[in-house]
Amino acid sequence: MSKSAELARLIRDRAGEAAPEFGLILGSGLGHLSGTVDGVAIPYSDLAGFPHAGVSGHVPQLVIGELEGRRVAVFGGRAHYYETGRADAMRLPLEVLRELGCERMILTNAAGSLRADLPPGSLMLLNDHIAFAGTNPLIGEPSEARFVPMTAAHDPDIRAGLSAAAAAEGVDLPEGVYCWFSGPSFETPAEIRAAKILGADAVGMSTVPEVILGRFLGLRCAAVSVITNMGAGLSDESISHEHTKAMAPLGAAKLEKVLRRFLRA
Repeated sequence: MSKSAELARLIRDRAGEAAPEFGLILGSGLGHLSGTVDGVAIPYSDLAGFPHAGVSGHVPQLVIGELEGRRVAVFGGRAHYYETGRADAMRLPLEVLRELGCERMILTNAAGSLRADLPPGSLMLLNDHIAFAGTNPLIGEPSEARFVPMTAAHDPDIRAGLSAAAAAEGVDLPEGVYCWFSGPSFETPAEIRAAKILGADAVGMSTVPEVILGRFLGLRCAAVSVITNMGAGLSDESISHEHTKAMAPLGAAKLEKVLRRFLRA
């Protein structure tokens, strides 16, 4: 039995056999949303091989249960490339999600904005991404499946559902392109200018590896950024992880409303 199958069996023993309809991965400052799920919380420490989620603002547990009447699997934290130098750090959790029978995944992240009309506290629905970090989580994968098409990496149907949910809640949810930088240092003003020239609307240190892995595993993916700051050189604000955590709740409240409405649809 594979590692992912063993862990899926352990999770089913604790949380029941029903397959999650959606997997949710929560970003910096958003982990508290896992506490809104009516279900079973399993610490990552009980799931051998899961990341320790050592970044403050993340909650290292998997919650399986009901949210707005839908079966969900909520990852309260993620591992980042900058923690270990492994772009595939979230591969095992996503393999487990697929093993549980889940077919759709929604990711959230905290991001820096490159657009004046996306100030801190706003949301952005990803319609595409740029892997500016220069690595890939499928490096070393021996099978031919590693050649994953990414033309529609961000699922149009899930995006349409999220857009409709946002409109119903009166929440602005513009679409845009997310550019993945490796971190952990924040971007320089020159890098922000380069990202803007390349067509990016927001920048961050996560999500893209998980979307690539998700598509590799056959998961339909969508992602929403919570804007916590303007990119370096675009404002006078001081950029730091503490600032990110402090600003994330401004958008997280809007995002929770959107996600709840989406799941009720």
